[in-house]
Amino acid sequence: MKILIAADMEGITGVTRWEHEDTSHNEYTRFRKIMTAEVNAAVRGAFEGGASEVVVADGHSQGCNILIEELDERARLNSGTGSPFSMMQGIGSDVQGVIFVGYHARAGTPQAVLDHTWATRVMGVWLNDTLVGESGLNAAVAGHFGASVLMICGDQAVCAEVSALLGAVETVVVKQATGRFSAESLPVQITRELIKGAATRAVQRLAAGKAPAPYRPGMPVQAAIEFSQSDMADLAARVPGVQRVDGRRITFQAVDMPTAYRTFRAAVALSAA
Repeated sequence: MKILIAADMEGITGVTRWEHEDTSHNEYTRFRKIMTAEVNAAVRGAFEGGASEVVVADGHSQGCNILIEELDERARLNSGTGSPFSMMQGIGSDVQGVIFVGYHARAGTPQAVLDHTWATRVMGVWLNDTLVGESGLNAAVAGHFGASVLMICGDQAVCAEVSALLGAVETVVVKQATGRFSAESLPVQITRELIKGAATRAVQRLAAGKAPAPYRPGMPVQAAIEFSQSDMADLAARVPGVQRVDGRRITFQAVDMPTAYRTFRAAVALSAA
């Protein structure tokens, strides 16, 4: 079984401020080490659960956060920016299951650490009328290739979000958010053991045929993006095939989820121009 571990940073243990993941801030060095350790915990758990191969996607910001010199030597790392599948780089028809590490809740979620969807200027994203966050977008990409999301770790808000959308995934609540910039976190030694154990169970469930079904929103994909300001929609509407709905919202239709993902990324990137 080949497993993809897709990692972000906002949901890592102890992260509560943008400064914690800002490369120019002295706190960043601490938290990239914690991020690497939590990815390693998932790698160890996946192999103990029966994985034959594990690939990791560094999905935060420019994708240069995980310390490769500290990464479990059995894993391979996708890093850097501009890759075809971004946060899901490494996905393909040979991947059977996906584990989300360090994920956060979608934009507008109450009591959720650093809630946002891809960029803080994005207020909402819909796939076939279903409101999703980054977890839903990335799960739909995995589903296109027949892979199930097996596990999520982050705060209680993102764990609830993913469970509601995808079903009985393994969840690890590493911190209880009390606001957008506050949370009660478990010690890192405890969260690493919890992540390892959940990853082991998740892969074992996959091997036993008891994993959640792949998330497939249906084709064609009708997507919508709402921005925080009208000028952002002005810019995003320049993407071919995009329709302007109102002052801040655009829509587009895609033949499949990889195409929708590329169009989404292009529209969001252009909205910042």
